[in-house]
Formats: sequence, structure tokens, C-alpha cells
Amino acid sequence: MTTPLRLGIAGLGTVGVGVVKIVRQKANLLAERTGRPVVITAVSARSRDKDRGVNLSDYAWEDDPVALAKRDDVDVFVELMGGHDGPAKDATEAALAAGKDVVTANKAMLAHFGQELAIAAEDAGRVIRFEAAVAGGIPVIKALTEGLAGNQVSRVMGVMNGTCNYILTRMQDSGLPYEDVFQEASDLGYLEADPNLDVGGIDAGHKLALLSSIAFGTQVNFDGVELEGIQRISIEDIHQAAELGYKIKLLGVAQMTGRGLEQRMSPCLVPEDSPLGQLKGGTNMVVIEGDAVEQIVLRGPGAGEGPTASAVMGDVCDIARGFRLATFGAPAQGLQKAKVAQSNSPAPYYLHLTLEDKPGALAKIATVLGDNGVSIDRMRQTRHNNTNAPVLIVTHKTTRAALDLAVTAMKDTGVMVNDPVALRIETV
Repeated sequence: MTTPLRLGIAGLGTVGVGVVKIVRQKANLLAERTGRPVVITAVSARSRDKDRGVNLSDYAWEDDPVALAKRDDVDVFVELMGGHDGPAKDATEAALAAGKDVVTANKAMLAHFGQELAIAAEDAGRVIRFEAAVAGGIPVIKALTEGLAGNQVSRVMGVMNGTCNYILTRMQDSGLPYEDVFQEASDLGYLEADPNLDVGGIDAGHKLALLSSIAFGTQVNFDGVELEGIQRISIEDIHQAAELGYKIKLLGVAQMTGRGLEQRMSPCLVPEDSPLGQLKGGTNMVVIEGDAVEQIVLRGPGAGEGPTASAVMGDVCDIARGFRLATFGAPAQGLQKAKVAQSNSPAPYYLHLTLEDKPGALAKIATVLGDNGVSIDRMRQTRHNNTNAPVLIVTHKTTRAALDLAVTAMKDTGVMVNDPVALRIETV
């Protein structure tokens, strides 16, 4: 009889329960596709008594995930606890040291410690697989490491946080302000315990750092990701972007330039008729551009029990088949640190300013932009009251550095009511 692949699952939240369901309900299918049975032998979670809607009585229970990782009857340690350090990292290190392969959905842990964990896996002759850590059910890690291995990747970009995409598209469809939709998302359970992980772009930034490492053959570097969240996006920005033919998305972009590796996660305007512009709700999308394949678009559910558990099981099945691959697609010992480059690729920008409604205010702003080498493509004044004059400006292509200098100088004009909103208009 073929030896079964034995799983130890740490973390029995939404994703962990989804994995248990797939293993229990699709045992025959998994065995047919991998050539061996896939079984669960032990589990670990914070509470033994919680009703999770699945039968766990067949499995050994460990209160300590490190103890689970070291068990002799576990071949693959499935880490679904989350958290970038603490028990998740301790248990992952223990599993590798004990000769176990690791499957994880933990983007934060890998974004912060991916290089050292990848080296530990190589030294132990083990693998770390993490398809579920990026874009939920979309097999983007497999696409980059396998299907596109013959390409020189020039750019990776995408919408990688379903909660932010829900908030922005809900604002667009309902006309509700950010604060109302944020509360709605919270009430629906869409937000992380720390909402800033979502709306501040941190969660999506973790994912972008992992994709960058694979795409450009460099050590993962989350600290090199420029982060800007969606908290300052107003319903007025949503409406103005739509009138210009754009949608606002929290967009991650990574590209290797002559100056180094650019990684940015920020709200951008994208054409409304582009694949990214048409993306609704909690769906994710990743766009990959390579020299041989040109451009491919991967779209699908970015979170949830079924999609994320599906990604976990894809990795488990590869291990069951005996497929071995370096964590980031190439041996970690050979990965170099990329030089960090601030995003300075020229692009047009959207500027939303609120000025004091007095003579010469707009002329002062135009002068400041011109003095800093920023050319105006379009400009118009929107609804105003007796004291304030909202102004919309679309620039010709410029660098973010030049725009930032102009914005800083605007504060000395004496006509600004508050800080402007400046959003890159991205070509997709």
C-alpha cells in the first residue's frame, strides 16, 4: 500500500476548517491525483472546545503548535495561525528542523522572515510552499515559479486586498462616503482585527514583496515597499475619477529599473475599461508582464474558506507527488538583495486640492507647479461654497519626486485649506 502523506494543521480558523473539509470530503480525488492518500493526523488551535462545524475527533490534539510541528506522525506542517512572528514562526522553524515540509498561508511571516526561513528549509532539505499567502485562490505563485519560468518579468501589478477593493467599489456603486463603507465592511467581518493592515495597504504590501522576490530573483524585502492606504480617498475623488474615465484601486506595482527595484502599494487611477478597472468587490487580480508571454491577467477570489483552502491543498498535492521547488523559485542562498529604488517612473497624476476662494489662489498653484517642472494637462474648479474652492488638476507625465516638491511648496502659498490628494494615473 502507498504510504499516506500525513498533515499536521496548526490553526483551525476559516482556512484551517476549509482544509479539513477538503481532506475529509475529497479523499478519493486527492489520492487519485497525487498517487497516495492524504490524511490529517494531528491539529492545534487556541481552543479545543469551540464548535467549528467539522469533526476533529479522529485527530490528535496539541495545545502547542511547536509540539505539533515536531510530531513523528506529521510529514507536512500546515501553518494557518497567522502573525508574522511568535508561535507561527517558532513552529515553522521547529518543523523544518524536525525534517518536515511546510505549507503556509502566512504572508506577513514570509514578507518579514522569508529569506532566513527559505535558507533554513534548504539546509534541512525541505520545502516551504505558500500559494495561499497571495491572492487567495488565484495560483499566482505557481504561475510565476513554473508556468512563466522562461520569461524575464518586467512588471507585476495588481489588486491584492479584497477588503480595499470592496470599500472602493462600494463607494462607487452606492455613493456612500468612506467612513460609512468602512463601518459596513467592519460589520460584515471583512476587516482584520487591526483594520490598518487592510486599509493602510500593509496586507497587500506583504503580498507584493513576495511576488517581487519571485519575479525578479531577489531577496524578499517588505521594508522596500512604499505604502499608502486608502483612508484619504473621498467620495468626491471617486466621482471625479469616474468623470475622467477612471476607477480608483489600491494597486501594487513592482518593476526592476536601472536604479533598482521599485515596489509601491498605493491608490491609483486606472482606466475604467481595463481589466483592473472592471474588478468588483472582494475579487483580486494580478497582471504579469514578461518578455515572451507579454501580458497575462489572473483573476479570482482573494480570500475566504474555499478559495484559500484550495490554494493550501494545491501545495499539499505537489508535495504528495514529490514535486520539490525552492521557496522563491530559485535557491535562497543565491538570491541577492535588490537595491531599493523610490518610485520615480514618470506618469500623469490626479490632484484634488481645496483652496481658499479668493482672487489669485489658482494662479499661485499653477505657478508652483510650473516652477517645479510639473505641467498641467487639465484643470477645473468643482463645486464650491463661500469660503472654499475645490480644484481638480490632471498633470502631464511627471515624477513623484517633482510632484512632492510642488505639493510641499503649495503649503507656503497661503491659499491651501488642507493637504491635497495626489494619485498616480497608472497605465495598464
